[in-house]
Amino acid sequence: MTTSLADHLRALPDESLAALLQLRPDLVVPVPADVSALALRAQSRVSVARALDGLDQFTLQILDAARLTRGPEGATSTDQILAMATAGPQPPAPTAVRAAVDRLRARFLLYGPEHDLCVAGGIDEVSPYPAGLGRPAAELDPRVAALCADPAKLRRTLLSAPPSARAVLDRLAAGPPVGTVAPGALEAPATGAEDVLPPDLVNGGAPTGSPIRWLVEHRLLVRMSGGRNGTVELPREVGLVLRRDAGPLGPLRTSPPAASGPPREVKSVDSAGAGQTMEVVRHTEALLEALIVEPAPVLRSGGVGVRDLRRLARGLGLDETTTALLFEVAYAAGLTGELELSGAATTRYGGDQQILPTGGYEVWRAASLAQRWEQLARAWMSMPRQAGLIGQRDDRDRPISVLSAEAERAGAPAARRAVLAVLADLPAGTAPTPDEVLELLDWRAPRRARGREAAHREVLAEAAALGVTGLGALTTYGRLLLAELTDADERGDDPLGLRSDAESGDPSTTVRALDGLLPAPVDHVLVQADLTVVVPGPPDPALAAELDVVAEHESAGGASVHRVTTGSIRRALDAGYTAEDLHALFRRRSRTPVPQGLTYLVDDVARKHGGLRVGSAGGYVRSDDEALLSEVQADRRLEPLAFRRLAPTVLVTPYQVNRMLTALRDAGYAPVPEDASGATVLARPKTRRAPARTGVGRTVDPLATPKLPMPRLLGVVEQIRRGDAAARAARRAPAVVRGGAGTGGPAPVPGHGDALAVLQQAVRDKALVWVGYVDAHGATASRLVRPVSIGAGYLRAEDDRTEMLHTFALHRITAAVLEE
Repeated sequence: MTTSLADHLRALPDESLAALLQLRPDLVVPVPADVSALALRAQSRVSVARALDGLDQFTLQILDAARLTRGPEGATSTDQILAMATAGPQPPAPTAVRAAVDRLRARFLLYGPEHDLCVAGGIDEVSPYPAGLGRPAAELDPRVAALCADPAKLRRTLLSAPPSARAVLDRLAAGPPVGTVAPGALEAPATGAEDVLPPDLVNGGAPTGSPIRWLVEHRLLVRMSGGRNGTVELPREVGLVLRRDAGPLGPLRTSPPAASGPPREVKSVDSAGAGQTMEVVRHTEALLEALIVEPAPVLRSGGVGVRDLRRLARGLGLDETTTALLFEVAYAAGLTGELELSGAATTRYGGDQQILPTGGYEVWRAASLAQRWEQLARAWMSMPRQAGLIGQRDDRDRPISVLSAEAERAGAPAARRAVLAVLADLPAGTAPTPDEVLELLDWRAPRRARGREAAHREVLAEAAALGVTGLGALTTYGRLLLAELTDADERGDDPLGLRSDAESGDPSTTVRALDGLLPAPVDHVLVQADLTVVVPGPPDPALAAELDVVAEHESAGGASVHRVTTGSIRRALDAGYTAEDLHALFRRRSRTPVPQGLTYLVDDVARKHGGLRVGSAGGYVRSDDEALLSEVQADRRLEPLAFRRLAPTVLVTPYQVNRMLTALRDAGYAPVPEDASGATVLARPKTRRAPARTGVGRTVDPLATPKLPMPRLLGVVEQIRRGDAAARAARRAPAVVRGGAGTGGPAPVPGHGDALAVLQQAVRDKALVWVGYVDAHGATASRLVRPVSIGAGYLRAEDDRTEMLHTFALHRITAAVLEE
């Protein structure tokens, strides 16, 4: 079969062969040496599995029809496939069946003319039970085959089956056709108890005994050998009879199921999503600010502890699941990183690292709201981690923590793309339910979707939490972001995802679309008489930085609220502002008249600010106001500082400056620190930052290969053609293999591709084969072995004479000839 496929590929024009490589790009990684090697790879288990993973449910069912209609020589035809596909109660349109056959032929899962189609090798290994039906009865048991050869007797036996046994048959007929039973369920009853069987409660108490044993004894199930538990298989003929109402292939659906969710206005969807994006950016910024104040220590085993996650969640007012998601996304975006503790310092968990914002956080914070959200959304779509696993238990019954290695999932980006692609293919504003999304995924790519339902539900929840979706539907800007990432994957011009989309300086289409939905950043405030400052919209970066210094944040939302207090004014003065600077700031930023109370507050705090100057010499206090120093020295609240008058204008204390500053301020004074030269020391806080790190690049499905452009594929085809011509020329030149023990004279040496084909066939047939190879010393030899498996670049074969298992490197094999 391999040789037939190779001949068929050789007869194709270059454009058709390039089209095959475009549909199955894994075939050129690495580039095969010749057409024989290409044919062998196209029928390998891994490549066939990748090709099947991308097919929809209907196309896979048509492939099953081709496998079920194969004749003794292993060939079928389009007419036979069409006859089986239309045998059900609701037959599909013939055009849909032929279109599915064309898709299979384009990928060379089926090849040959329409009247003589062959199924590619490897499909039966990847999917051993076509359409969920078992093997023919003739391959399982001759007694079962005799029963199946008599249709009338087979029907009578099925009708006589008790209800419990019939339930087992119906379950196996739906697929898969094999099942395991507990030990002893297939054993015959004890001597003398043949007529005393346990009652069957489903059958009204009739003594039918074990339903599985009944089915085996009446030749409706076949007991398979091997395994600790009993294994049974439903013969194909019995399964077809049980499927007489649904058709041999089961229900056929040529198009994906329709979403019945209520349609929503696109404007409402975008508005809801845009509001959520503002919350996501705000909560992420609050999370990073909390990490600045108190960095999260890294566990000795990796990740962030549950206690720190709960602390951050309480501070943000969010649940732990959402906080963990934002933590993971911020790390993937390069906004947080690990900082090595100096010396022998360790955290309370015994580790020597802390998680805190990186230098990239400052750049991110200075960007627009839409750009900040886009960086987070891109990181979420590309990060190979599954945040929904956090809080669950791993295989060793330990909790999975934030940033731990147990949350790594290479297929997470592909799962997100698949779910969002389903939403993107629906009309704008369509909001399907999670169950409908799972049904669509199961139809589009059933081999990839089945078993990943929980992960897909998590993707929907995370997309709603991040603002990618709104009201259950994909937003306009979310659709644009998905299209940009998909186009970049299809172009394949940046396979590692290292190229920044913002290198040109122009905002992306996603940012422009989101900017049109978000309120414009404001550069002004509304100062109220109660000293509250209302920001009527998202503040621009400059205004936000000023408000962080001069006011206390009270509430967030569409209009955030801040409050000016004595402490905030003192903090601004400590940071280098003067009273005139604060008055000018409020006049410039406020659209309402500045309240007189605010002016008085600033002047009063500024008048007291700096009246005392603190230095280090143990600690000292100096002031030109001698009466003020006398008041400080006589203040009983400051007695623990043990002030001593060093000069009429200087007091000293044995305690450190920081303790003295705190005590003086608690007592109502307003001292300022100064350095050794007498200059005022500004109190702008120093922020620690982790080393800069790059966010996760654009990642794709690890099982997918970027599609190459057609000109490059044509060059690959030309290279394969040259290798094939060289292989044919080498086969025409006679060569021999010498030196093998037990060789019956010289052995012909075919091409390397043909040798691999012979070995592949020998593995399937369990046949003996002469293998010619080059040993470690460069000498040629041959050995008669029985191949067991081929994989990972090695042939594993058993020598029947010595009963030893040998391993041969495939690149050292020079010949393979079947033993006659």
